[in-house]
Amino acid sequence: MMQPTEPRPVALITGAAKRVGATIARTLHAAGYDLVLHYRHSRDEMETLCAELDGARPASVVSIAADLADVDALPRLVDAGTARFGRLDALVNNASSFFATPIGTISTAQWDELFASNARAPLFLAQAAAPALRAARGAIVNIVDIYAQRPLGGHPVYSMAKAALAMMTLALAKELGPDVRVNGVAPGAVLWPDTGKSYADRDELIARTPLQRAGAPEDVAAAVLFLLRDATFTTGQILAVDGGRSLSA
Repeated sequence: MMQPTEPRPVALITGAAKRVGATIARTLHAAGYDLVLHYRHSRDEMETLCAELDGARPASVVSIAADLADVDALPRLVDAGTARFGRLDALVNNASSFFATPIGTISTAQWDELFASNARAPLFLAQAAAPALRAARGAIVNIVDIYAQRPLGGHPVYSMAKAALAMMTLALAKELGPDVRVNGVAPGAVLWPDTGKSYADRDELIARTPLQRAGAPEDVAAAVLFLLRDATFTTGQILAVDGGRSLSA
């Protein structure tokens, strides 16, 4: 007599169309997760990614477009997963806005945009996902930043928003335990931003990094998978994936 097939775990990943988010998606998919993939503008990249993943395992991915600044839209991301797959085991808050805000030039619109993606949306998305995650005894991983502890020059609002996300990680670990584990990953020099920092900055950072090299998106994705799948007695922790960069003053 055939045994019933164990249902695959389901993960919701924000900002999953490209860069680190797409690598996290590929890594979790290869590990057996079905996926709910959020994107905002990168429709072409998302369609390509979904075709790739569904080609490897049919009917394993659903994508949904949303502006994370619209709090009322966030429950739809959770609903898309539970409607398609019947469960939600993991939430990866990866989406992030990044740009400079030198003192003297900061606007309320910049504050709102940076906090919306880096702090407000992760909180309200976690809140919307909490019932499903509790039912599955699942986990949340927030993509923080080493600049949540040591602010990046010229980027005070971004650094503050990531600091809020770091504290949120600790707070949610207390609020959602024992059913849901909540952890974070704080990358260092991995993928350089499209704007806002020069390659001279990159070389300088790598020179001050004990491992003397940049990381790869796969390093972040491996840490996310570890925290979701393997670290079953770990919650309220933020893992620095930075080659030792956070040791430098």
